[in-house]
Amino acid sequence: MIKAIIIDDEVHCIDTLSIQLQEYCPEVTMVASCRSARDGMEAINTLRPDIVFLDIEMPVMNGFQMLEKLKGISPSIVFTTSFDQYALKAIRFSALDYLLKPIDPKELIVAVHKIQYRPTQPLPEQFDMLFNRLQHRVSVFNKIAIPTIEGYELVNSTDIIYCEADDNYTRFYMKDKKKITATRALKEVEEQLGEFSHFVRVHHSYMVNMNEVSRYVRGEGGYLVMSDGATVNVSRSRKDTLLKWFE
Repeated sequence: MIKAIIIDDEVHCIDTLSIQLQEYCPEVTMVASCRSARDGMEAINTLRPDIVFLDIEMPVMNGFQMLEKLKGISPSIVFTTSFDQYALKAIRFSALDYLLKPIDPKELIVAVHKIQYRPTQPLPEQFDMLFNRLQHRVSVFNKIAIPTIEGYELVNSTDIIYCEADDNYTRFYMKDKKKITATRALKEVEEQLGEFSHFVRVHHSYMVNMNEVSRYVRGEGGYLVMSDGATVNVSRSRKDTLLKWFE
């Protein structure tokens, strides 16, 4: 049994998510629902849930402020929010989980399964990244969190040479010859690495660290030679974007 708490100031959002969990995620048992962050903190401290579905936009104390006040307790957090581009960028950058309202049942199932089969909880550094992004202290972290089958890896963005799509996964090729397989599609990785200006998507299958490009060879799209000797194709549709970067 997976114990869950829903924290949301809107009753209809709590009711809808409760029904969806009953119908699509029978392995999840809702042990409490709270309409304020303060009540939510008390429920988390008392019930020690496995998952907290946490609304971001709440009066008095929002979801992010609530998390900053929680000490020594680390349930898996799934943010639930309407579209807020800046908040979503911060969440993606930290490799944390979120669901957009109205919640799609398929996305809810995926979110629960990721948590159910994830062997480790999010790292404290991921929440530090999140809070620093939200407070506009963007330069504090040069690291990104990469979700893997084993858990999470924190790596310096400057140590990434390039990323390659592998269906719904992405392979990271690192300076130390290490390869990391992320449980994220390249599109999601692109959103995460988009915070750093030196990463450029050059192909539907590749995103590169431009500081690690050794040479560009012209052609219909051409290709790049990376610092580790690997060659990366450039698609014709992305060639102009790449050439502008060189300028």
